Amino acid sequence: MKLKTRLVLAFCIVILLPIALAITVLFGFYILQSRITWQNYGLDADDTYTFFSNTLQIMNRYTESDYTEILNLSKTDPELLESEAYLLEENEALWAKSSFLIFCKDGELVFNGYSGESSMDDAQWEETLPPYGDAREDSTPKVGYFIDGDTQSLIKQVDFICSDDAEGSVYIITSSESILPEIRTMLIELGIAVVLILALTAGLMTTWIYRGTITPIRKLQKATNNIKEGNLDFSIDYDEEDELGDLCRNFEEMRKRLKESTEEKMNTEQENKALISNIAHDLKTPITAVKGYSEGILDGVADTPEKQERYIRTIYNKANEMDRLLNELTLYAQIDTNRIPYNFNKIHVSEYFSDCVDEIGLDLETKNIGLSYFNYADEQTVIIADPEQLMRVINNIINNAVKYMDKRKGQINIRIKDVGDFIQVEIEDNGKGIAAQDLPYIFDRFYRTDSSRNSATGGSGIGLSIVKKIVEDHGGKIWATSKLNTGTIMYFVIRKYQEVINE
Repeated sequence: MKLKTRLVLAFCIVILLPIALAITVLFGFYILQSRITWQNYGLDADDTYTFFSNTLQIMNRYTESDYTEILNLSKTDPELLESEAYLLEENEALWAKSSFLIFCKDGELVFNGYSGESSMDDAQWEETLPPYGDAREDSTPKVGYFIDGDTQSLIKQVDFICSDDAEGSVYIITSSESILPEIRTMLIELGIAVVLILALTAGLMTTWIYRGTITPIRKLQKATNNIKEGNLDFSIDYDEEDELGDLCRNFEEMRKRLKESTEEKMNTEQENKALISNIAHDLKTPITAVKGYSEGILDGVADTPEKQERYIRTIYNKANEMDRLLNELTLYAQIDTNRIPYNFNKIHVSEYFSDCVDEIGLDLETKNIGLSYFNYADEQTVIIADPEQLMRVINNIINNAVKYMDKRKGQINIRIKDVGDFIQVEIEDNGKGIAAQDLPYIFDRFYRTDSSRNSATGGSGIGLSIVKKIVEDHGGKIWATSKLNTGTIMYFVIRKYQEVINE
């Protein structure tokens, strides 16, 4: 789930869940209060709403049965209402309902059933209570309000004629204090319930969001610590479809790329070390020869013009060999930074390869290696190539063939073929060949089929990798076939130049 969706949902739940729980709690309180009012006040469930909406009405119903009994006695047996024993008994019953009786005769207070601390004396009650005759027999009892501070009292009046023809009034007085404690308790309970609901909702939402965010954050924290310590061999396995999941996947992709970059950097450093080691080793042989032949000339060993010329030519050849090695080093640096300088031109295949064969043939002749050239392409065939770099490709392949030539009479054949949109160059030798297990790797940097480091098979180990790079930069490809003790054929193709005719 998306983090945005999670937060929106959490916001809605924080609003709606407390409301739903509050309604549930209120309904529960309603059911509970219905039972309480039924037990305490004798009201059924339909009248429970009155308890919450009209306190005065519930106070009225609270003593309704007692009022009815006294009203009936006033008609059937008024003398009983004058009995102190009856008044005490009824007052005790009313006291359980936070009510009490007052009996007045001819306006004078005769019986006061209030047994608590009162702020009013009998005279004040006489002045406050409604006079005889205010109660009507054909209507609901007279209800008066007596306010003492925050206290409200409900007064019910029953008038009757005493046995001595005096005017008597019985008052049932109910204090709101009987109801307020229950309301206060209910409000406290509701407040506690609301607090618990909010705490529960906040706890649930916090736990939900925490679990949805802390797990990927801990994984990311552990991952950053691993990277800080240089450890890249780990993975982040968090695949949730949310923002943090996207962050974890992006971090994992960054880790993979960083690991690849680090490994590539290490491999490059190893290759550079191998290149320096190879070239340093290969430079020792020509340098040693140059020093030896130079000392021979200085010491007078070359005492004839013929020897001097041979010594000087050898020094010249060794200097060229060192120059070639240094050129390979320079070209390797250019390859590594993709900065090989190309100068592409239209080249006539027939003329170009004829010149190459003439130049190569002179050098191979001195090494007792034969060279044959066959051009099967049309004389007008043209390619787009860099003549200098293409010549480097041919020279590197020829030099590699010469290096591994093991026959007394070596032979190299160059064939040019037309293969549709490309011209195909084949350079075949009759050297010792390449083993099948080595053939797939001969174009890799520093790969050497001959691990013995000697002057006969020396080299930087990057000759064929340079060839592959140049051919591919020309839009072609290169491959080889070989057979041990028979020879090797190198193939590469270069795209032909085709003019685009605009109609």
